[in-house]
Amino acid sequence: MLKISNFTKSYKGGKLAVNNLSLNIENGDIYGFIGHNGAGKTTTIKAIAGVMDFDSGDIFIDGMSIKDKPVECKQIMAYIPDNPDLYEHLTGIQYLNFIGDIFKVEKVKREKLIKEYADLFEITSNLGDLISSYSHGMKQKLAIISALIHQPKLLILDEPFVGLDPKAAHTLKIIMHDICKNNGAIFFSTHVLDVAEKLCNKIAIIKDGKLIASGKTEDVKGDNSLEDVFMELINNE
Repeated sequence: MLKISNFTKSYKGGKLAVNNLSLNIENGDIYGFIGHNGAGKTTTIKAIAGVMDFDSGDIFIDGMSIKDKPVECKQIMAYIPDNPDLYEHLTGIQYLNFIGDIFKVEKVKREKLIKEYADLFEITSNLGDLISSYSHGMKQKLAIISALIHQPKLLILDEPFVGLDPKAAHTLKIIMHDICKNNGAIFFSTHVLDVAEKLCNKIAIIKDGKLIASGKTEDVKGDNSLEDVFMELINNE
């Protein structure tokens, strides 16, 4: 579903943000992407989402290059950034309909999915309010709903649980499992290692732009906790 092949990205001055990263996320995977601040997680995720160019390598979504077929790739995936930048002059329902129009979601199907997800995340009564009046958590919920209404095959999330209350976080985990049961895939970054350990079937750990561990969660962590393994790898590299 998602193949990152020798991905390299540098910034001004030649500083390498990500160096020759390769990963393979298959259908059915909930794949956790872990690293300290500045490790290269968000850079990688933005490149996957097609909002950031890169120096070399390639990123394939369902066999299509994000460089060669960006529109086709974006039609089958959804990206939720760590800090949703929404159109605050719109109401919640106006924003969701705007996203639905972009992805050409049929009206009856759209209305059904918006109601379903708005009820699950408990913001149905707020959809008529301006987004500018929303709390950070409500904006995060709206961004999640907007990402789900075209039923993406691949969901890319950057710190998705930040700002969510415990019930909403639990709801999102259930939805993530459902997507994967339906042959979709999830790739997400998180600093919450307990969540990654329990939720993800596969894990990648990145440090200073370089991959230092990846594979099935049980293989990466062995008999230890993911937190212990992460700290050992980060300190020893």
